[in-house]
Amino acid sequence: MSDVSVGPGPAERPVTDGTPAVLFLCVQNAGRSQMAAGWLRHLAGDAVEVFSGGSEPAGNVNHTAVEAMAEVGIDIADEHPKPWADETVRAAGVVITMGCGDACPVYPGKRYEEWELADPADQPIEVVREVRDEIRRRVGVLMESLDLAVRA
Repeated sequence: MSDVSVGPGPAERPVTDGTPAVLFLCVQNAGRSQMAAGWLRHLAGDAVEVFSGGSEPAGNVNHTAVEAMAEVGIDIADEHPKPWADETVRAAGVVITMGCGDACPVYPGKRYEEWELADPADQPIEVVREVRDEIRRRVGVLMESLDLAVRA
């Protein structure tokens, strides 16, 4: 488990009002987890609280991931990689991990899913598009399991 325990910023405060909370975790919080968070925010709107983090955050979001998401009308350009916060992990009902292995936090009573996806780092746009589309499919399945409707 990581020693990082940076608290969430103002827009990242865990929610306890009964709204489902989903946390996407990967190593750098620069590609997969950012795309997944972007998809869920886009499709579910404010019906769910969406968080993302990494065990070893990169300096910037992957520019090819930003480009691939922009192609489908989702802007993640203003996002930034951040370490996962203990408070957010504890508040999330669902934790989706993507390749962070033992570095990802595990707490009892949480629903965990490991999404095995190619890392978009240093990949051409064609590969990142495939990852983006697979994440979209998985987010749809996740939404169904949480009884969340796709917003119009």
